[in-house]
Amino acid sequence: MKSPSNRILILLIALLPISVCAQESPFSWAFTTPVRPIPPETDSLQHGHLVLNPIDAFIQQVLDQKQLTPVERADKTTLVRRAYFDLIGLPPTPEQINQFVNNPSPTAWEDLINELLEKPEYGERWARHWLDVARYADSQGFEGDNSIPNAWRYRDYVIKSLNDDKPYNIFVQEQIAADEIWPDNLDLDPKRVYLLSDQKKKHLEARIGTGLYNLNAQVHESALDAHRLQYETLTDWVDTTASVFMGLTMGCARCHDHKFDPLSQEDYFGMQAIFAPSEKQYLHLHTPMMRGDWHWLYPRRTAVEEAKRALKAFRTTIGGRELTESEKAHEEILKDAIVNSVMLLPDNANSVPQEPFDILMTSPTATVLGHTHPKLIKPVHFLDRGELEMPEHVVSAKLPKVLAAATDSKPELVNQFESRKELALWLTNNQHPLTSRVMMNRLWQWHFGRGIIATPNDFGLMGAAATHPDLLDWLATEFIARNWSIKEMHRLIMQSGTYQADSRIATDNNLAADPENKYLWRMNRRRLEAEALWDSVHFTAGTLTHKLYGRPVVPSLSTDEMAALREKWHWPVSGDPSDHTRRGIYILVKRNFRFPMFDVYDAPLTEVSCPQRDVTTVAPQALWTLNSPSVYKQAQHLAATVLAKTGDDPDAWSGEVWIRALGRQLSGNERAEILSLIKTLESEVMEFQPAEKIADAFKGIPSSRAAAYVHTCLALFNHNEFSFID
Repeated sequence: MKSPSNRILILLIALLPISVCAQESPFSWAFTTPVRPIPPETDSLQHGHLVLNPIDAFIQQVLDQKQLTPVERADKTTLVRRAYFDLIGLPPTPEQINQFVNNPSPTAWEDLINELLEKPEYGERWARHWLDVARYADSQGFEGDNSIPNAWRYRDYVIKSLNDDKPYNIFVQEQIAADEIWPDNLDLDPKRVYLLSDQKKKHLEARIGTGLYNLNAQVHESALDAHRLQYETLTDWVDTTASVFMGLTMGCARCHDHKFDPLSQEDYFGMQAIFAPSEKQYLHLHTPMMRGDWHWLYPRRTAVEEAKRALKAFRTTIGGRELTESEKAHEEILKDAIVNSVMLLPDNANSVPQEPFDILMTSPTATVLGHTHPKLIKPVHFLDRGELEMPEHVVSAKLPKVLAAATDSKPELVNQFESRKELALWLTNNQHPLTSRVMMNRLWQWHFGRGIIATPNDFGLMGAAATHPDLLDWLATEFIARNWSIKEMHRLIMQSGTYQADSRIATDNNLAADPENKYLWRMNRRRLEAEALWDSVHFTAGTLTHKLYGRPVVPSLSTDEMAALREKWHWPVSGDPSDHTRRGIYILVKRNFRFPMFDVYDAPLTEVSCPQRDVTTVAPQALWTLNSPSVYKQAQHLAATVLAKTGDDPDAWSGEVWIRALGRQLSGNERAEILSLIKTLESEVMEFQPAEKIADAFKGIPSSRAAAYVHTCLALFNHNEFSFID
């Protein structure tokens, strides 16, 4: 028997959709095809002189209605730093700052945007945004936290797709259904035994995009129950597809009809049925001929392993004593046998691709979506309350009914082995109400720090209301008109006056009427994400390793940082020290052990799609920047780099280190303060032992002065301006 209070609560919940739907429903907007609005006329706007393109016209119209006064354009020094961090996630060098600031050309800003969009670092920066949404991780989470060995191939696919400016509709289609839309394999042209056609390469890359569905969190013990494992997997795939591409909380309809949006439980299991014939599969990235070569070389691989065993056995018999001359000679012979055997492998293998993989272990693979054998496909049942043990009728593959009607499509999908294809093509239909809107809202958020809809994964009734619905519809239709080009939309947004506005000016009226700056009367000041802050520290210090793609890297950690790891072998430190200073996007993402620096700076939880990162200000952030051995090492490198340019001249050194770290010139007061800081630190006579690689930079400089320079660099790394973009 339910208590009276529980019965009242249940009644209220049941009635809630009725009371909400009695209000003005958003379904007429978010669940209907965007109609291209006409931008307001400039003459009708109070501040029409600030309108540089249609985006500004829509923004200014709302500002006029709200009686908010827009600010003027930011200075060129601020803009160049903003553009660099926004598009490539790295600060401009002093030379790059001066080049832009002193460029009188009226196209200087446009030229800068175009230049940055063509840098390979662009894909690395913007892939990080997408990977949050895609719930990217290199492990499965939960207690076992099993590895996902091929996850990084999906990460590289995203980076390359963005750098290539792959049309977003194709990007979506590839991830959902590349194997069904472009069925292909790596069969060879007899005349080109080891070469793939460009078309086959594109189709292979597309299939790697389906690795999106390889990233789900999974309990290790779920493998003991195949039925439950499939249900958990299908649940993740449907929830992720709805969140990422449609901006819907479809998971709410798994146990009952959605309480707020027009999504039924039947819709939910119809979506599960779309994915029911699919399974994760290992896709060989070598052609059959290349794999044949690998097997041909198997005896040489065996020779390497046997030579290693012989060397180990020999050293065991020695027992650690000093070797005789004949024993030393024998050991060298054994070492040479290993080296020679390894050398014979690549020298004789046409099958070695230009990518990181160990030919001694296996042929490279990617985990992708494929089809289950027809006889093994399990039917999807409508589940009472979403409980696996309470199946009702079988549900066929179908699209959500309301959204299908909005695109004049039939909900039912006939061919179960092409249902994902139909889903993908339907989502990228130009008439779809959500796909282009959702992506443009994400793009706007990643440029301004807040979406036009502040809940980017929830366009439904319980999501935030759009601050500029007409602008979002205009952007969505413009996106399609520009062939779904993300780079074209970057250009459009960044050339608006809204994007170029100052972030540091406010009036009392504006602050009182719109303290959160929802209506963009100024630019939002934003803190760098954890990975961008990591990149910036290393780039400023001159130690960042610029290397695209590859397996995740694992930097070394301090003893304190390793203490949180239950099993130390879960953090296998990369053998090449240069990998330890690669960009943050390449650092291993473990669900049960987040990289400590990223953890304190609000890295997302990756079990589900993360639409927007939290931004906190807590003590551990400052403690990490001030006390981390890795940051102290970078402070040494920065101090040494600047010394190499200025020599031991505190005044010149201060000016150079300031512009490198903060992207602007020292003011008079700041120069006095930093010189005073150096003098104070020097008087403390701190012990200082520079890293071996940079010891020469500090020769001839008193230890106390060198320590003062290094600790000043630490202070700059901890400066608010270092971690924020104006």
